[in-house]
Amino acid sequence: METVHIVFGESSVAPIQGAFELDEQLKGDILYFEDDLSIGPLFILDTKDGQAGRRQWWNQLAGVEPAPAAPVLIENETEAQPVEEETSPDPEKFKALKARLKADPELQVWIWAGQNARDVTGYFWLVSQLYDFAGRIFIIYLNNLPFLNEKGGVFYPTHLHQILPKEFLKAKKLARAISLAEFELDGDEWSRLMNENAGIRLLEGGKKLRGEPATFYDKDLLAASNAEFQKANKVVNQVTGKMKYPVMDQYLGWRVKELVKQGKLESKGELKTSKDFEVKLV
Repeated sequence: METVHIVFGESSVAPIQGAFELDEQLKGDILYFEDDLSIGPLFILDTKDGQAGRRQWWNQLAGVEPAPAAPVLIENETEAQPVEEETSPDPEKFKALKARLKADPELQVWIWAGQNARDVTGYFWLVSQLYDFAGRIFIIYLNNLPFLNEKGGVFYPTHLHQILPKEFLKAKKLARAISLAEFELDGDEWSRLMNENAGIRLLEGGKKLRGEPATFYDKDLLAASNAEFQKANKVVNQVTGKMKYPVMDQYLGWRVKELVKQGKLESKGELKTSKDFEVKLV
């Protein structure tokens, strides 16, 4: 029976790929979704408008200027063809996955999730759209489980990329089909997350996510700054180093730039990536 293994983020691919080499029965295609849904807007993300709004937000993080408005067409002028908008690959990957599930009634999907907000939010997004394939969608949620590290010591990983390939052989025994009740409840949870539209989502334990405003880490970034100029990425690293569940550097770098725009930090250098400029307290 063919299996598609799903993870959230490319960094989770390698250890599972390594586990395939140790266990032929585990082998299958690996599909990873790139977007970190634990940060940024989710409002009406199940629509093209919502997806466009999220792309615009990502561009804002990357410092990409919005495209100029299309020129107005003069009456009777030949209609211009719309320019194809650049999109995230995730919707296309998901569309292809559904097509495979419809074409092959034997195909199974295994969703792998670590104990972190990115994986859990991604799980809610995915399961909300796979109800029609109940019985063939499995979850392996490595929630607060002990694993062995390279030195043979016990630790509790929060992300899949922290786990050795051989340890995934034990983890596969946790695979279970997602129940109809879970499809309904977790689908409702995805709707709640979209409607809440928080700036950032934090994992409180289990599969419980708490929404917070986009400014949630601003106080920590200010606390990591001082009266002398230092690289913005050093400020970001100081904050992420204290987190149990690290947040994407690009997100915190965006918040540093927003603090500069608000006049709470003074900057020196070009406000591109956090490696390109320095900041200090005003």
